[in-house]
Amino acid sequence: MASGSSSICGIGHLQKECYYEWMCTQSKHIVDLKEGLMSQQSNAYDHHKLEELVGRIVNDFQKYAERRLELADRCCSGYLAPSWNSSLENGLLWIGGCRPSSFMRIIYALCGSHAETQLFQYLLKMDEEVVDVHDGDSSMSELNAMQLAKINDLHVEVIDKEDKITKLSANMQEDVADMPIAVTAFSRDSVEADVAVEDALDKHEEGMAVLIAEADKLRLYTLKKIVEVLTPVQAAEFLLSGKRLHVSLHEWGRVREERRFGCARAEDAAAARGGAGKSKRSTTC
Repeated sequence: MASGSSSICGIGHLQKECYYEWMCTQSKHIVDLKEGLMSQQSNAYDHHKLEELVGRIVNDFQKYAERRLELADRCCSGYLAPSWNSSLENGLLWIGGCRPSSFMRIIYALCGSHAETQLFQYLLKMDEEVVDVHDGDSSMSELNAMQLAKINDLHVEVIDKEDKITKLSANMQEDVADMPIAVTAFSRDSVEADVAVEDALDKHEEGMAVLIAEADKLRLYTLKKIVEVLTPVQAAEFLLSGKRLHVSLHEWGRVREERRFGCARAEDAAAARGGAGKSKRSTTC
């Protein structure tokens, strides 16, 4: 039993290490995307480098998902309510990560925000003083009708797939209240699980690992489809916004917990700062 607990602890450490490595990679992506978008201003018609950067970032996420799958196969529970996350982050999780449909919400938010800024500049007659940083390409405020239609169709498709995975997850949660787990819990004063219960719990974890894999597959599919629809500049803006949101939520959740509970999770907080940047907002500003 001790060796089993030791093995689980070892896997948990690898999962946490994998996450902090990914956060460190996210921080580098943020810097690279900001630099890429700034370079685009001075050489608006050369999208090759920005396109390469976007492709590399998508590939990095695919590698991260593959590593997660490998670790989830050994013990998936750690990904459903990660100890390295704040309560805020865990409350927003969907099957071990973000909802793929939220990617489209980011696009809609960026479209509205950029359009509002441009309208504000126009009304103040500031157009002459504003440099068009996307000359030769389109920013998120300039999605055309065909792009918007494709994004909308993808949104509908992804929500439908999310619902199917959510229903499978709900069925698996209900199974815990069935035989033999519930009956064994009712009939015994001891908390020790017998072979039948252990087998049932193992089967439950295996099923949840499959769902995490399906959810990650949908996240990656959605990301790739969005990048196909957007121009290189739009894709870079989208990725930068999504990564800033992820890093910011992690930091905001940590700060809120420290404010409420004192020095809770001090070790995880220190590790998070090491992975997401030395200063609190250095990678997100």
